[in-house]
Amino acid sequence: MTVHFIGAGPGAADLITVRGRDLIAASPVCLYAGALVPVELLDYCPPGARKVDTASLNLDEILAELVAAHEAGLDVARLHSGDPAVFSAMAEQMRRLDAEGIPYDVTPGVPAFAAAAASLGRELTVPEVGQTVILTRIAARATAMPDGEDLATLGLSRGTIVLHLAVQHIERLVDELTPNYGADCPVAVVARASRADEVILRGTLADIAGQVRAAGILRTAVVIVGKVLAADNFRDSHLYSTVRAR
Repeated sequence: MTVHFIGAGPGAADLITVRGRDLIAASPVCLYAGALVPVELLDYCPPGARKVDTASLNLDEILAELVAAHEAGLDVARLHSGDPAVFSAMAEQMRRLDAEGIPYDVTPGVPAFAAAAASLGRELTVPEVGQTVILTRIAARATAMPDGEDLATLGLSRGTIVLHLAVQHIERLVDELTPNYGADCPVAVVARASRADEVILRGTLADIAGQVRAAGILRTAVVIVGKVLAADNFRDSHLYSTVRAR
């Protein structure tokens, strides 16, 4: 028996990986993260599979489901939105599984920030414009941020910043990033990336908060801040250069 942590992708059901799809089809138990996971993915579950929406469950209740499956010898497809390597709360589940001696593996998925960049038609690493991407969030009601990982500090790099779980605090983001990036720094907000109801907002730190409030975006959105979003007149990379030794 194995618990398979599976990245279910950013929203569009057809962005599940082939491996992820096949593991769902082979697992008699499926735990999924509520509305964050495309409901169409549950169609891949085998007939008679136990399907559990974990949106209203706490960690102890989730673990109880995994332990019960382990005792019954049933593989589990544990679906997380996006890629479970980032902001998935997978680590605390794996720690509990380790303590119980329950085996698990991880199948990556398409992360929300990658889907957002695709929708924007942008590369997030552009030669001599931006070569650093910071994935972060802000401290609100959830777990506190570690020392030195506040936006004012991270913004000193002036690298491209991708913010998850933060759009509801857009004014705060603007206030904390403007001193380092400038009010004219390009910003994009992509809500429900890759889904049929996706919303894309483009602007600057000076006007993005007003756009977000006008659009009524409160959750399930990625905020991207950085000069790469407007890069046009940049040097070609060395990768395909005619002077590169091959």
